[in-house]
Amino acid sequence: MNVVERNKELIKKFETMINTDDETLAEELVDAKASFYTPASPEPLFGGSGYLWLVRWMRKGFSDARWNIVDLVAGEDKVAVCWNLTATHDGEFLGIKPTGRKISVSIMNFYYINEGKIIKDVAAEGMIGILRGIGACR
Repeated sequence: MNVVERNKELIKKFETMINTDDETLAEELVDAKASFYTPASPEPLFGGSGYLWLVRWMRKGFSDARWNIVDLVAGEDKVAVCWNLTATHDGEFLGIKPTGRKISVSIMNFYYINEGKIIKDVAAEGMIGILRGIGACR
């Protein structure tokens, strides 16, 4: 298997990791020093445990949150992924009481990979789609 195919497989495992809260996969797939930024934390999050912290944070407001790969394009050192997040707003989220609304949001991420691990994640802003989906903004 060439490096591009390995990178595609890594992201498919990453999809499993975030949907199953798998700490073993998180350690396997994400470099411990990898940092990324999110509106959920004023400080950067690090490594697989940082990704899972964000997933758990999201599930406080959307207990059935599920991320599905819609499309991905892989190169030798990066992968672009278009995700679809589906969820029901059944818990408080950013101070917004549960609305019961179901959301479906497109999110775009670029994952940078070195030696078979994610070392960096650059995300397009998906938060506005989530807030629109629960009626918090237009």
